[in-house]
Amino acid sequence: MKDSIQQEKTGRQKQAKVLRLFRKIHKVTGSLTFVIFFIVSITGLLLAWKKHSGGLILPDTQKGTSMNKKEWLSLDTLEVLALQGLALHNPDLNPEVDRIDVRPSKGVMKFTFTEHYYEVQIDAATGKVFHVKKRFSDLFEKIHDGSIVDKWLNISGDWFKLTYANIAGWALLLFTITGFWLWYGPKVMRRKN
Repeated sequence: MKDSIQQEKTGRQKQAKVLRLFRKIHKVTGSLTFVIFFIVSITGLLLAWKKHSGGLILPDTQKGTSMNKKEWLSLDTLEVLALQGLALHNPDLNPEVDRIDVRPSKGVMKFTFTEHYYEVQIDAATGKVFHVKKRFSDLFEKIHDGSIVDKWLNISGDWFKLTYANIAGWALLLFTITGFWLWYGPKVMRRKN
């Protein structure tokens, strides 16, 4: 009987020790990654709302005059017109194109650039520039994944982004495991009493 009681007491002590360790890991991880999680959560919320922001975070996609690609102007012509639209908006902006987002169902192309967060949205059939607007969503995405630091510091290979994402990912995994055990562990201990 005494052995059984002693074993039970030892088992509870071990569980309590594990809970204290998990609480410490949870607390230290939270303290060390607070800033990362704050940035990731705020930018994640902004990115979730980008298409529902009334054009504030991501400019609304316009509708072109034709969805028939045979009626569209050539890519070269559309790029020249987009760059002219950018230059009219602000001649000091770097015209180096990063991406061309083609929206066949809307008859529209969006040109984005390497050095700034503006887009030129253009009708693929007529070449009419709908707008030149800032894409804050691209900025928020670079902050969210840490690649903005690679850009600022001119780090090749996205090393900061990779490190940042690994720290955030592993910390979140540790939070999940330790948080679950901090919730579930006491329930196990109470059942054994």
